Amino acid sequence: MNKRVKSATSLLTVSTVLAMLAAGCANGNGNGNGNAEATKQATGATASATAAGSAPAGFAYTGSGPITDNKSATLGILATNAWTNNVDLAKAPIVQEIAKRAGVNVKWDLLSPSTYQDAISPRLAAGSDLPDIVYQLDQDQTMKNIQGGLFLPLNDYIEKYGVNIKKLFEKYPALKASLTTPDGKIYYLPQLAVTKNYMPTFMVNVKWLEKLGLSEPTTLDEFTEMLRKFKSDDPNGNGKQDEIPFTVDPKMLGMAFGTSFGLDLSNNFYADDGGKVHYSYYEPAYKEYLAYLNGLYKEGLLESDYASTTADQITSKFSQDISGATFNFSWYTSMVYSKLYPDYDGSKPLIKGIAPLKGPHGDQFYLGRNPITGIFGVTKDAADPELAFKFLDYASSDEAKEIYAWGLEGQTYEVVDGKKQFTEKGKDNDFIQKFGINPVNLPIEQSVEATDVLVAPWHAKLDKEMEKYIKAPFPFVYALADEASVENTVMPDINTYVQEMEIKFITGKESLDQFDGYIKALKGMGVEDVIKGRQAQYDRYLAASK
Repeated sequence: MNKRVKSATSLLTVSTVLAMLAAGCANGNGNGNGNAEATKQATGATASATAAGSAPAGFAYTGSGPITDNKSATLGILATNAWTNNVDLAKAPIVQEIAKRAGVNVKWDLLSPSTYQDAISPRLAAGSDLPDIVYQLDQDQTMKNIQGGLFLPLNDYIEKYGVNIKKLFEKYPALKASLTTPDGKIYYLPQLAVTKNYMPTFMVNVKWLEKLGLSEPTTLDEFTEMLRKFKSDDPNGNGKQDEIPFTVDPKMLGMAFGTSFGLDLSNNFYADDGGKVHYSYYEPAYKEYLAYLNGLYKEGLLESDYASTTADQITSKFSQDISGATFNFSWYTSMVYSKLYPDYDGSKPLIKGIAPLKGPHGDQFYLGRNPITGIFGVTKDAADPELAFKFLDYASSDEAKEIYAWGLEGQTYEVVDGKKQFTEKGKDNDFIQKFGINPVNLPIEQSVEATDVLVAPWHAKLDKEMEKYIKAPFPFVYALADEASVENTVMPDINTYVQEMEIKFITGKESLDQFDGYIKALKGMGVEDVIKGRQAQYDRYLAASK
């Protein structure tokens, strides 16, 4: 289901955050050129008058599958694989069903989402031998890839063939505005997370709380004291001091604790109540955040190897009953972590999501998702751009989204008294992940209804209670040319510096006495010019929203 655990993300979009192996995937560099020759041989003069892979003139695309009647139509797509390492989405039945209904042979090139953007950057920089469709996580906010001519404008295709995309724009009016560049063009189609549901949360081991007579923590101070007792008071009862108080995927660390200090460390920028834009890593509150985590690290409440912790390791620690708390997409509470315990019967949580932790200045919220969690573009190398666009449009249809959310009738769900309900296999997290539920390599849109009936009743109820804590992130707005030029020039070095210094500050390799020097270095690198550009973008967003 969903992403980022931007990300992660979504385990609605885990599946969003939700919450994310290329082995066995076909060669993603196949961009359909071989298909052109096959088409010419099969249809003779007719094919020579059309683009490679195009359907004959008599075929009319209606927004449903198939999108072509050319039996050899082929597309190459570069995208993310699942967040779970034992899942290969290229082989997942849901992904294969979408391609089958579209009538297209898809050559998938799927890479790990944790390193995806870094992995594809050299290929985009080279700007050659790209597949027909490329997925991006960073949304190309500075339009670097657009200005580099890597992706085709889609306005004409939207007008002619965008049956489902037009419906999407009507349903979410702000979406079209976000995807439209300052010159009025649209280059990308979205992957969406448009709800406040099943967001990442702090989660705690309920059995440990009960054994130690503790209540759920509501503040940072209470959370810290809970972790201390988890470490010292043998809550798993094995007579050993083997408990790991808090374990977390390092990509989620900033999302977990930053909000307690009023910061958005996932999207980097935020606007205060007065409309002033801030860069979270350039704020006095960021020093407080670092000091807090450094304190956890020194006490052994945050793992010494936290920076290299993986999602699979966290699951293993819960399965051994040696972990007391984490932060992840809430999906994991009922669908993964609680189920690891033999005495879990589904009636009440054993690993439970809790409200956000109130910080020293009263901040208490969880970050919502940007409605656009990723983008799909048709590349300049596409053998048949029209076919590529139609595939993305069909993959954005209600028909496709129902498959993403529910799977296939008779396998993951059945219809009883006119209502869908998941089968026993459809309720098994490992099965549905391998089946491809809410596949992150396609333009999914979260289904709260499908998730509500899939998770335990206590989880669905708790999720609705958490909605009031969700705060919208900084909106997505394209940069103007001069703003983009500044960001493209200075932000790569700033990002690298910030990431390196964060680990040094948290682990104590760099004293927080040097924080002023860190701020001075960021200023010298041009961070205030970037903030100025983001302020202009936010002002434009506010003006367009009136």
